[in-house]
Amino acid sequence: MPLYKTLTNRENTTVYVWKITESEAWLRTGLELSENSINRLFTMSSELHRRGFLSIRHLLREAGYTDQNLYYNVDGKPHLDDGMNISITHSYEFTAIIISNELVGIDIEKLRDKIKRIAPKFIGYEEEFVTELEDAIEPLTVIWGAKESMYKLYGTKGLGFKAHCYVEPFEMDLNHTISRIVYNGDNFKYDVYFQRLENFMMAYILPAHNA
Repeated sequence: MPLYKTLTNRENTTVYVWKITESEAWLRTGLELSENSINRLFTMSSELHRRGFLSIRHLLREAGYTDQNLYYNVDGKPHLDDGMNISITHSYEFTAIIISNELVGIDIEKLRDKIKRIAPKFIGYEEEFVTELEDAIEPLTVIWGAKESMYKLYGTKGLGFKAHCYVEPFEMDLNHTISRIVYNGDNFKYDVYFQRLENFMMAYILPAHNA
């Protein structure tokens, strides 16, 4: 299918979501890829990864960009050549990008029981909130997605999900919470927006304007 969803929670910020149902051949059609992107495609052994990679280029086109407008720094963080900020995520059949004039991060995760087993690796400040929940899979996935998004936005090695990233308690039906990065003298506050996409959870963050 073409574009699955677009979201705008703030002026000059848009989220574009794609659900990958097309063949790899279809997704290759109409795209002009850079030499670097062609080389990256050749190294991908998984067809699903190749289809995800190509669908992201279709999302870029929806946003008015081409593959040539996207580049990565030495740490692997994506950038756009016009100075706008971008973050990218891919999980199974969903891909998404967020483009903004502010620093942003986005993540999509499949909803799975496994999140409860790995929770001790990333839950710190949030432990009391989580232990009181009857069904923790969705909230835990929101917290994981928010922390992944903070890691992508902050882009500094050494940042720990458990030690340095914090997510405030929230209600699922509000689709919003607050998070913080407290690390190396920095104390940054973010708005976290989240919503379910079929059997997946998407979370993305923007700097909180009342920080």
